[in-house]
Amino acid sequence: MRILIAEDHPDNREMLTRRLLRKGYEVHCAENGAEAVEMAQSCAPDLILMDISMPVMSGIEATKAIRNTPDVSNVKIVALTAHAMESARKECMDAGCDDFATKPVDFAGLVALIEKYAA
Repeated sequence: MRILIAEDHPDNREMLTRRLLRKGYEVHCAENGAEAVEMAQSCAPDLILMDISMPVMSGIEATKAIRNTPDVSNVKIVALTAHAMESARKECMDAGCDDFATKPVDFAGLVALIEKYAA
């Protein structure tokens, strides 16, 4: 399974990359929302882990852009955010995210979520 991590914080990006590679996933990374939109088209991920608060283009804006791009509009997108309120979840889902996970990341829970979409 090919996963695109869209995360602006280098420590978070590195931790997720390292741990997902150990689990056998192919991992690509974007540092902002605009890069995520470009890379969604170039690396054709099966799933995107989308940080919501990023520079250049937010995860919400990037999700909407991906949903409006025919070649990648159906890719699964999981929002990652430190905002655990129901309003944040609703905003992510309304933008087109398929699921929602909070930070700090519960890695076992995240892997279970990824596996749900791999099936």
